[in-house]
Amino acid sequence: MVDETVPIRSDGPAGSVVALLDSPEIAQLTAELEGLRWTGRKGYPIRSLVGACLAKSLYAIPTWRRTAALIGEHPVLQDANGGRPSVFALYRFTKKLRTHKPLLDACIDRVTAALQQELPEYGQDIAIDASDLPAFANGQRYLRKNGPERERFSDPDASWGHRSATSTRKHGGYYGYKLHAAVCARTDLPVAWHVTTARTNESSQVGRLLDAV
Repeated sequence: MVDETVPIRSDGPAGSVVALLDSPEIAQLTAELEGLRWTGRKGYPIRSLVGACLAKSLYAIPTWRRTAALIGEHPVLQDANGGRPSVFALYRFTKKLRTHKPLLDACIDRVTAALQQELPEYGQDIAIDASDLPAFANGQRYLRKNGPERERFSDPDASWGHRSATSTRKHGGYYGYKLHAAVCARTDLPVAWHVTTARTNESSQVGRLLDAV
């Protein structure tokens, strides 16, 4: 269960979910995804599923299970989201977004274009760095100490890598991915990004990010 002390206010992230869902860029994506539905059992509204994705990002929630629990426990967020999708629906929707990635990429392009119109300084000065994205999976080579090697991994796309120390965490190895991002130094908004496995060196992705910028 999600801690009930998590603040939900209409003028906070919940209000931001409504504003983002009503924006022309997100509204177009919702309409395009709605048009991909076929006849059969009616599922959760696309708007609710997109809203759950936005809530997951705004609250920086690492898993869909916790996202579904948070939405289910807070009526204000349910009203803002237009529903309370199940965790299984959210996982299915994630797969759908990956399948129709060009629609999501086009939406992000519309958002960045709108940002450039509103913020002329957006993207003029760029800072490039990478952040660790640990996988919720077991990446150990052996099933147990002195036991046989693992043959199946729950997240076979992830890999082992190294991350730097922060104020609350020591440096060391982790199992997962890396988010390589080019960020506007004036507005702190992302301009371009790319996800790789954890073993990828940051310097190898600079050219790709600059091309995207």
